[in-house]
Amino acid sequence: MKKTLQATLILGFAASPAAAAELTVLTAGDQNMVDYINEYLGPLFEEQNPGNSVRAIGTGPGDAGSQKIVERFEAQKKAGIETWDADVAVVHEKFAGPMVEAGYLEAYRDRIASGSLVTRSNADMALGAQVKGYVMPMFNSQTALAYNPALVANPPKSYEELVVWANENPKQFGYNGIKGGASGVSFVMGWIYAFGEGDADKLMNGPFEEAETNKWNKAFDSLADFTTNATLTPGNAGTLDLLSRGEIAIGPVWVDMFYSWQTNGQLPPEFKLVLPAPGMPGQPMHYVIPAKAKNKDLAEKFVELATSAKVQAEGIVERFNWYPGIDAQHVEAELDEATWNKLFTDVTPEDLANFGKPFPIAPYNDAILEAYERHVTN
Repeated sequence: MKKTLQATLILGFAASPAAAAELTVLTAGDQNMVDYINEYLGPLFEEQNPGNSVRAIGTGPGDAGSQKIVERFEAQKKAGIETWDADVAVVHEKFAGPMVEAGYLEAYRDRIASGSLVTRSNADMALGAQVKGYVMPMFNSQTALAYNPALVANPPKSYEELVVWANENPKQFGYNGIKGGASGVSFVMGWIYAFGEGDADKLMNGPFEEAETNKWNKAFDSLADFTTNATLTPGNAGTLDLLSRGEIAIGPVWVDMFYSWQTNGQLPPEFKLVLPAPGMPGQPMHYVIPAKAKNKDLAEKFVELATSAKVQAEGIVERFNWYPGIDAQHVEAELDEATWNKLFTDVTPEDLANFGKPFPIAPYNDAILEAYERHVTN
């Protein structure tokens, strides 16, 4: 009887999870980011790792949400806390570099299977900062020009062609300037990449040189002229709304918003996208693991699942119309033809590789926005 009881206890111990834990995931961004983890990714991870649980905590939309995560890690590091209160975080691109430099993050990418599936340069350099090994893109968002084919028979394939088209079609191009949404900001950055007399690669990768900011005057003068002939919209959604009502024919949008509006019937299905040369910026959201995470092994398994081809296809592409964080070729086999064609027909993987650009590094980004206010707004 005693031997039987001992055997039962041993078997019971072996069958239970050896190190059941609650994985805490901090995420910047809108509520949909929290819902994605709590309603989809977390349950999937719990199913594959019995006994463990996942809890997502939202820190708020926009840069402020990522800033709160930075401040949380900073406070715990200064306090000398041995294990921090988060295992994984999702942050905006611009915060990844400073977090690496401050020593807040674990270098984990080479230890997970999906690490080799990432090919875009923004997983190695984040706005001029070296982040290779420390981040895995959750997804890549991208801006492009949305247009109504009934009004734009031959869409402009470059910024130069857009200028010609806009001159021939007054007020039919719309964008939100630099207020109320980043699609307009992205368009402005692309304008400087196209027409600035400096080195666009330096703007994206650094180093910052004050003299470079003096090479944009002609570009901003031409943008000011262009804008007098454009329709200013109230924001990202405003551009899409004016497109849907036929008040403008073409304008910069976030690709995921464009497809979500089409799916919801807010945009006609025949509307299309084009990503003009030399390119427009987009940005990823990154998974990071804190340097003092309590459950590092489990955190790595979580990010590995989140960036696997199957989850990137089902969770990122199908649910949100985001571009995958890993190379699209690995995701294609997990998607039906209609879903693949919807996301990659207008803007192909080759277009993304050639014309999907990062935003400028922070000091150039700020300088461009200030110059826009001086030249265009005033």
